[in-house]
Amino acid sequence: MQLKTLLAAASAAQLGAAQELMRFGCSQLTFDRIDPLVNPGSLPSPHMHQIIGGNSFNVSMTPGSLDPPTVSTCTSCTYNEDFSNYWTANVYFKARNGTYKKVPLYTNLGLGVKGGMTVYYIRGYQASAKVTAFKPGFRMLVGDPANTDAKKVPSGLCFRCAPNYQQNPFGGAPCTGSDTKGFPKSTCGGGWRVTVTFPSCWDGKNTDSPDHKSHISYPATGTFESGGACPSSHPVKIPQVMYEIMYDTVAFNNKAEWPADGSQPFYWSHGDNTGHGIHGDYLFGWKGDALQKAMDTKCSGDRCKALTRQTDAQAIACTKAQSAKEDIGENSWLTSMPGQVA
Repeated sequence: MQLKTLLAAASAAQLGAAQELMRFGCSQLTFDRIDPLVNPGSLPSPHMHQIIGGNSFNVSMTPGSLDPPTVSTCTSCTYNEDFSNYWTANVYFKARNGTYKKVPLYTNLGLGVKGGMTVYYIRGYQASAKVTAFKPGFRMLVGDPANTDAKKVPSGLCFRCAPNYQQNPFGGAPCTGSDTKGFPKSTCGGGWRVTVTFPSCWDGKNTDSPDHKSHISYPATGTFESGGACPSSHPVKIPQVMYEIMYDTVAFNNKAEWPADGSQPFYWSHGDNTGHGIHGDYLFGWKGDALQKAMDTKCSGDRCKALTRQTDAQAIACTKAQSAKEDIGENSWLTSMPGQVA
């Protein structure tokens, strides 16, 4: 299914006018146990991550000392100007015999990248909507890996059990309908589509905060989709950043391999098997004013006159070796997940 078909099939409320929504693919840069946002300088960090974007990603990315667009020599994302980094935890399957294997990723609809994620930058769904692009050094975090309570999962973070690889029927806007705040409890014919959406209001001053969350906020009234106003404490409207990660859980659909008691066999790489620890990290790295131009010119999909698009093959070729060299369970079964005690 092509992007045009996808947009037509999706809910008008969320994906309505294509000119308001920039959607593009980023191939896998690396899988690694490092986290320059939450655990800067720690090698290895407590749990595994999947990372996309600029290849300057490393264990310690202190603002002011490292400028991704300057230091990176390639990006695994579609647009040449985007050296940002985007990362989330990995998902593992625990077999009945107690061993673990990393759940592979597959490419989302209408894109030509390899694994990785689908990234959205959304200006708004109103013709008059305006946003201020992120500043150099900006980073943020949404969700909490320690959370096990569905009620505490932020709005815009969810799981969709895809009926097939074509995601047909599509199911509408993210985090609506039968989408869940935790791991799907049944087998899924097309794996999972996991959505991670970040807040869209900024305090206008700080590019980060101690918890990586306090400098950002949700609208004071309504929602981003409805054009809700930002609170006075965070008055600056920023692009809504959203990730979609496609997990190919189909290889693990044999219930004979699930725990004998019928419990959840899937785990986030930090040890949570509820799924409620869903979270995502973002580190801005666009070159110059490229993102602002993209927002101002209402860029659509993965074709934008204000930006330079590299080929899918070039994006796929941008990879980075693991810093924490270890078996991550990609082609073998592990007795424990990396960093987690068996």
